[in-house]
Amino acid sequence: MEGKCCATTEKRKQRQQQEKPYRGIRMRKWGKWVAEIREPNKRSRIWLGSYSTPKAAARAYDTAVFCLRGRSARLNFPEYIAEEDEVQDLSAASIRKKATEVGARVDAMETALHASEPNSSRVSDKPDLNEYPSPESSDDD
Repeated sequence: MEGKCCATTEKRKQRQQQEKPYRGIRMRKWGKWVAEIREPNKRSRIWLGSYSTPKAAARAYDTAVFCLRGRSARLNFPEYIAEEDEVQDLSAASIRKKATEVGARVDAMETALHASEPNSSRVSDKPDLNEYPSPESSDDD
C-alpha cells in the first residue's frame, strides 16, 4: 500500500514539473502564463500579470518575492536579481508595478527572440487565397 502512495506522489511531482516549469506561475487553459504571490501574513494575493512565456511570468514572480522576502527569497533566476531591484515602498501596488514592468520587458524580449528564429513554427508567407490549388498539393491522398 505504501509503494502505491509513493508512486502516485512521484507521478504527481513529475506532472507538476511538466506543467509548471517555474515557481509561482501557472498556465491558463488558453496558453497564457500567469503569476501571482500571496502577501505575507494575509490571505490576499498580489496579481503579477499574464504573459506569453513562462520565463516572463517567472521573472515577474522573482521580482515580487524578492521585494517581499529580500535575500532569503527562493528565486527561479537568482542571477538576474540585483540589490537595486528592491522596492522601498512595500505596498501591493508598488510591488505589482515593479513585477509587471520586469515581466513585460522579458515577455517582449522572449517574443522577439522566438519571432526572429529561422526555424520558427509560424508561416511567414501568407498564401494567396485566390489561387487554385495545384494537383500535387491536393489533400485527397
